[in-house]
Amino acid sequence: MGVDPGLTRCGVGVVEGTVGRAPTFIDCGVVRTPADLDHALRLLRIEEGLEDWVGRIRPEAVAVERVFAQHNLHSVTGTAQAAGIAMLVAARHGIPVVMHTPSEVKAAITGSGTADKAQVGAMVARICRLAEPPKPADAADAVALAITHVWRGSATNRYAELVASHARARRGNP
Repeated sequence: MGVDPGLTRCGVGVVEGTVGRAPTFIDCGVVRTPADLDHALRLLRIEEGLEDWVGRIRPEAVAVERVFAQHNLHSVTGTAQAAGIAMLVAARHGIPVVMHTPSEVKAAITGSGTADKAQVGAMVARICRLAEPPKPADAADAVALAITHVWRGSATNRYAELVASHARARRGNP
């Protein structure tokens, strides 16, 4: 399950698949919160929405977009908080979480780390054999995250475990 974190629209996308094969599209959508709602209540609604998705889908892994600071520090704070909620929900259910940068997702889906949202959406539709890109773009981005994890996640997880194992061995606790 991929999560494109956002405070107003938190995208969720689900695919099944394995490395080397086209993924099967399962579902996608967004968890919405109104901009005029108290900030804490918006985070609560995101948590409730993601709990619903996890309860219905029961994903094997959750891929969350890694948040980075852009020009608007206020909006990146809300996005980072939504990402934290997604990670918390996954951890609560014992589901592994992996994070992918936007450029990593764009490169995995389109071949270019600088692709725009329309290109990502078009390629998500093509990869998943959909008649049109998922709407809104946040849902398409979440599906792209899920695809990226299917295609790259297992290698990322093996590398992370290797690094952690090496660090434990150096500290004397293998």
